Amino acid sequence: MGLGRVLVVDDERPLARIVGSYLEREGFDVSVAHDGPSAVAAARQDMPMLVVLDVMLPGADGIAVCQQLRTFTDAYILMLTARDGDKDKVAALSAGADDYLVKPFSSTELVARCHAMLRRPRTHIPASAVQREDLSLGNLVMSTHARSVTLDGEAVDLTRTEYGILELLLRAGGGVVTREEIIEAVRGGEWFGDAQVVDAHVARLRAKLGDTREHRRFIITVRGVGYRRGTG
Repeated sequence: MGLGRVLVVDDERPLARIVGSYLEREGFDVSVAHDGPSAVAAARQDMPMLVVLDVMLPGADGIAVCQQLRTFTDAYILMLTARDGDKDKVAALSAGADDYLVKPFSSTELVARCHAMLRRPRTHIPASAVQREDLSLGNLVMSTHARSVTLDGEAVDLTRTEYGILELLLRAGGGVVTREEIIEAVRGGEWFGDAQVVDAHVARLRAKLGDTREHRRFIITVRGVGYRRGTG
């Protein structure tokens, strides 16, 4: 039995086969796609635990694919790109990627990054979360028993990571939660990446909650430190 399902997405078929072979040798079950629409369809069908996703794809680029994946899966996403620049890295992380690897790369580095992501649990529930209760902030209600969130009575579809961040902020009352505390509580103690990933997840969470730059109801930035809950 394999270690889990990995989806490799690259329009360069030889490279996709090589990356797939690296991961198969590690014990993963690998499926492959070569364009954006096929990648989304394969992810919906197979629900992989990890997606190795190239940025440059026909049909829909990797950034767009990453954004689509984040609407229905919290799988780890490792973006592959030929461009090494802060702008491209931020774009990938903001779209929902967990890590970013620049071509050309070694098989050792690829495998190490995949294992590093998978060793930490995707959502580590804070110890206080053993209490099953409703947490609320204005017209936002989180049911920790059903693991659901509603806003104005309408369901809000959150990934496990977004849910974990929101729960952490709600349980903190008005206290400030640092980025490092979010990483530790939500993503697990072994971190591979940087705090920009936290900011990207918070930005997507804010968008789903309708928080705008002009009106932050639920999540307030504490500059240079982290975040705290708003007033609703």
